[in-house]
Amino acid sequence: MTILLLIRHGMTDMVAQKRLSGWMPGVVLNDTGRREVYALAGQLALLPLQAIYSSPLERTLQTAEIIAAPHGLTVQVRAGLAETQIGEWTGKPIQELEGNDIWKALKTRPGGVRIPGGETVEEVQARMVAEVEAIRQAHPYGLVAAVSHADPIRATICHYLGLELDNLQRLVISTASVTVLGFGEHGAALWGLNVTGDLDYLRRAADDEQKAHQDEGKDEHDGSIPL
Repeated sequence: MTILLLIRHGMTDMVAQKRLSGWMPGVVLNDTGRREVYALAGQLALLPLQAIYSSPLERTLQTAEIIAAPHGLTVQVRAGLAETQIGEWTGKPIQELEGNDIWKALKTRPGGVRIPGGETVEEVQARMVAEVEAIRQAHPYGLVAAVSHADPIRATICHYLGLELDNLQRLVISTASVTVLGFGEHGAALWGLNVTGDLDYLRRAADDEQKAHQDEGKDEHDGSIPL
């Protein structure tokens, strides 16, 4: 079983000011964001994290590097984990867009809606799911993390739970939150959504999964028949 942590980056000034960052360069964690992420890294430090992947944007790379440090891991960058391309809306305050018909559609029925010069949610979902599947293949068991952004994480959850994309905005993904998917033989299960508190249950789950994998290896090599 693969246990995947989908982590949103920490707070930035753009998020705090309710402005859209998209792929804008130079958007980094602010003081609040760094506190959030260091607190999260402390929670994750005792978990047997095998690998950590990240969107290529600065705020996600910062978040991933802080989380990776206690584990001695190198952050692996994956373009498919990046934020939604928002084209002409990059840098705009949300208040300026609230009366816009496209904005209203994105907040109510986003399926098929294209941001001017940007992506549709279907395109975001497709590249996110492709990355998640690649991560699963690389790590068929154990605990791994991927640092991304709010809407891409929402779109991923919709895919694996079989939810229509029009439900996207019903999912809350806070800064420095962890959303957990467990991938077993019967498909994906949502283990945690938008978690910002105690994550100790993941340590127990990861330990159980590691033990189960080791036991399977013994069964394969000792000639015994598993009951």
